[in-house]
Amino acid sequence: MSEVVATAERVVRAPAEQVRAALADYEGARRRALTEQFSDYRVEAGGQGAGTRVHWRFAATSKRVRDQLMVVTEPTADSLVESDANSSMVTTWTVLPADAGVSTVRVRTTWNGAGGIGGFFERTFAPRGLRRTYEQLLERLEADLTAR
Repeated sequence: MSEVVATAERVVRAPAEQVRAALADYEGARRRALTEQFSDYRVEAGGQGAGTRVHWRFAATSKRVRDQLMVVTEPTADSLVESDANSSMVTTWTVLPADAGVSTVRVRTTWNGAGGIGGFFERTFAPRGLRRTYEQLLERLEADLTAR
């Protein structure tokens, strides 16, 4: 078993504080930014940042669906961490000011991957698919922020 890592980064045309608040808004902005890979979305506790518990089903492929219960923490002012209570998956969102009214958003997800040939394919293809999903989510988040 080895660690699998998926990363994505995007410059978002909105101030860092606004982007951080939107990522932490699981009832509103975050829900609106979700892609078709997410289903059965529900906030079970909180809804704003640390202390939030949110459930979703994530379909990496039509045959590979994860039931996730994410527990949200905010270890620093710049980051939001989602830890899956059902697996080893941890996703860290980091938002940093890039320029006046512009932010850089970095997302990094890690989990303990499978071993053997299945693990090889997981380490090879899962990060690419997850990166595409994050890029779409961040594009939708930016569109939502700039539409206001």
